[in-house]
Amino acid sequence: MRANYIEELTSWEQGFSFYSEVSVRFSETDMYGHLNNTVTFAYFEYARIEFFKHVQLMNDWLDPKGTTIPVVADLQCDYIKQVFFDEKLRIYVKVNSIGSSSVDIHYMAKNEKDEIVFTGRGSVVQIERLTGKASRWSDKDKEVFQN
Repeated sequence: MRANYIEELTSWEQGFSFYSEVSVRFSETDMYGHLNNTVTFAYFEYARIEFFKHVQLMNDWLDPKGTTIPVVADLQCDYIKQVFFDEKLRIYVKVNSIGSSSVDIHYMAKNEKDEIVFTGRGSVVQIERLTGKASRWSDKDKEVFQN
């Protein structure tokens, strides 16, 4: 593995528990039947939102009277194995580290053979809806991320 955010693969892989499942649609492939390289970011988004729903953070962010929203600050993907039309993937999500208003999230995609096919990481920042300025995580939010 060449991803600089993975120090030791086995322990990194064992740190994941939450995942969402996706099936590679025909429209997500190129003329060779490979998963298009831009689609992995949509898979990360889907799994990240499902994770945020799971830890009940989306409720606050979707509240029309809410004052904060999450934004993606950066996102990267490292491709390990080819992925093809109609494959079933599990997109794993975990919190790697928590800052005062940001969270570093790691991703791991596995195929039906339990092989890692791509990995990724990205930062999400919580901002004030009206000002666009960073908004600190509450103690409750930090606790949710650590569980």
